[in-house]
Amino acid sequence: MRIEKSRTLYEKLNILSDAAKYDVACTSSGTDRRGSGRGVGNCIAPGICHSFSADGRCISLLKILFSNDCVFDCKYCINRVSNDVERASFTPEEVCRLTIEFYRRNYIEGLFLSSGVLRTPAYTAELLYETLYKLRTEYHFEGYIHVKLIPGAPGELIEKTGYLADRVSVNLELPTAESLRLLAPHKTRQRILAPMRQVQLARTENKNELTLYRSAPRFVPAGQSTQMIIGATPENDYQIISVAESLYRKFELKRVFYSAFVQVNEDPLLPVLPGGPPLLREHRLYQADWLLRYYDFRADELLSERHPNFNVFLDPKCDWALSHLETFPVEVSRADYRTLLRVPGIGPRSAQRIVRARRMGTLDYDTLRRTGVVLKRAVYFITCNGRQMYPLKLDEDFILRNLLQDGKRGIPTETATYRQMSLFDDVRFADTCGLTG
Repeated sequence: MRIEKSRTLYEKLNILSDAAKYDVACTSSGTDRRGSGRGVGNCIAPGICHSFSADGRCISLLKILFSNDCVFDCKYCINRVSNDVERASFTPEEVCRLTIEFYRRNYIEGLFLSSGVLRTPAYTAELLYETLYKLRTEYHFEGYIHVKLIPGAPGELIEKTGYLADRVSVNLELPTAESLRLLAPHKTRQRILAPMRQVQLARTENKNELTLYRSAPRFVPAGQSTQMIIGATPENDYQIISVAESLYRKFELKRVFYSAFVQVNEDPLLPVLPGGPPLLREHRLYQADWLLRYYDFRADELLSERHPNFNVFLDPKCDWALSHLETFPVEVSRADYRTLLRVPGIGPRSAQRIVRARRMGTLDYDTLRRTGVVLKRAVYFITCNGRQMYPLKLDEDFILRNLLQDGKRGIPTETATYRQMSLFDDVRFADTCGLTG
């Protein structure tokens, strides 16, 4: 039996804000939901937790757990029931007071609220709903709220919570059901996916209702997201992005977040990572996720069972291009939008600008630079009016070596040469290519 000692609100805040740091799925593309003018705050397309919104603003929120007391024993979680850690729980009134006081001091613009499973999923979900209801109706808070749904909670509680929150999320936790059974035996894939499906169906019904009645309440207007832990289990990158692709397609998720495994517990079922959390792998998965969502790539184009993991030294788009040199060079004055998106160094905005610019006149490399094309990558894969910017051979080894060089070198002026590589070649792998196009 665990007896929780009496704590001040400040002590609870210290414990429960620190306990929330491992949950990365708290950013948001936001939603344009203006306040009524009678309450506190509004919600206009914000990004969250010191992230950046679409208009460039940096916005933050209060990120806390309602309770770090949990009846589950997930091997990777610092708050698991078998751990001897300081425990604390807020009351709904305390969360409301904290949110309003932080907002009035201009510290935050919203709330991210998660929780351990206190007693039962239904009991915890009831407390979270009570908190949001009190915050919206008694404190008249109209700012952004992101709440974690509790798998196994009653459907009616999930529905009522969805009309109070802007975004909800249910953590997938691990990529496969087998890994979930191994490290989180109290959780099942079915119990995790059930609330995701409920939210998706309810959002569809709500959109239809809003077309008939504009004054109808909005259900989870900023959509839903999830999180997967990377590196705690042996799944490869191909399995992980295939799961993400399926979630986007089947559940219409806004974001899948990837969290590099941090070893906070000693357990024989957990891996030992001498190099620490796989942060570079996490970064490559985020880049690949961007390709799935905005660049019209499929998971089986980026990876396969024969090539199941990303090259950690090269961004996934460049890696794909080097594996498909037969599709290059692309003539930018004629290629369609989808083909332009496949070129390293060309992103959605620069591709759109290219399509518009060539309607107005003839393209040249200065024009491409002004449209935002990153020529130090794109130069290997494009021609403009039938001409390369420099006489570069379309050779995989040559392009790879140049892409891996320090970005300060700029665009190479020499042509491809063929020579034996030396162990003493100055190839600095630490400065990897970022995915800006």
